[in-house]
Amino acid sequence: MLGEFQETLLQSVKAFQSTELVMNKYENVLQHLDSGIMLFDTEGTMTFINVRMAKLLELPRQSLIGCNLAQLLKHPGISHYKRKKIIGLYRETIVYRKRNFEFMDEYGRYWLATITYSDEMDGDYLVSVKDVSEFKQIEETAYQNDKLAMLGKISAAIAHEIRNPLTAIRGFIQLLKPHLVQLGRDEYAQIILSEIDRANDIIYEFLNSSKPSTPQKSVISVASLLKEVVLLTESEALMKGCEISIKEVAPQMSIAVDVKQIKQVLLNMIKNAMEAIEEVGSEHSGQIEVKAELEEKYVNISIRDNGKGMDKAMLAKLFSPFFTTKEKGTGLGLSVSYRIIKNHRGTIFADSIKGAGTIFVISLPLAT
Repeated sequence: MLGEFQETLLQSVKAFQSTELVMNKYENVLQHLDSGIMLFDTEGTMTFINVRMAKLLELPRQSLIGCNLAQLLKHPGISHYKRKKIIGLYRETIVYRKRNFEFMDEYGRYWLATITYSDEMDGDYLVSVKDVSEFKQIEETAYQNDKLAMLGKISAAIAHEIRNPLTAIRGFIQLLKPHLVQLGRDEYAQIILSEIDRANDIIYEFLNSSKPSTPQKSVISVASLLKEVVLLTESEALMKGCEISIKEVAPQMSIAVDVKQIKQVLLNMIKNAMEAIEEVGSEHSGQIEVKAELEEKYVNISIRDNGKGMDKAMLAKLFSPFFTTKEKGTGLGLSVSYRIIKNHRGTIFADSIKGAGTIFVISLPLAT
């Protein structure tokens, strides 16, 4: 009888230990997921939080277990920015009963928060947060490509509709030119013809900018390319109180590019940098640094300024067609630059801090 009891007790202990091992295993899996997880019970008390979520909140895990929402918001270590996002999450998911809430953190990363509460959860609330920055970037790139394609079609239609009447007007002015010469007003004809030609040039530039032509590549030294671009902008920079400097570039570093198109991109970047510095004020000492570095099979050309900078929201729309912060800007310069670099199988990236300046990094394949 005693032997049977001991055997039953031993089996119970083994079953308990086995269950505990399984639970520890599952908890270990949850702790190391790439998604942040929090679990609240029916009373609103946090009963579980994994390592990832604690890192996102930038708070110690042990200080969070047992907290309710109010205590979490009053935690001495939580930032004001994160407090606002948690309140937004609560409002969207609990008050408005939405299952998902998308937001951007203070570092410019995109996150998708999902809340699960159902009968299967026994009254508990499961909050999970996943980094969706890569998916957002892919989505933004696809959206931008669609807009650029539409822009190309619109540009072609506009160019066709405007060029035809301009050609007719130009022809009639040439026919009328002898009569204007007789009246001593031949300069009128010349002014009209030159203005029509200028309008045609503007249309051509707009059409070309919205749909850059296939690159006509040739091998060029990065050092000589940057030197030439800086020489072209140096005098204008001095007039605007800016100083442009080039960090030493290895002479053997070469790229195969359409020189005209890449110059257009670099000149646009430097011009933007000068305007950003100019907006800070005349007393500000403007600095523009141009640099090229080798990274595996790519050359990273960077243009850094100490201008007014941009916030994360503005930075996210930077390469979108027609987006501009300038009063007289078209919003085409950076979207065209994006397309040109993409056509060269390269990438273009921007980072900025409001009030501290901006850096653009253009990555292009090395010449083989």
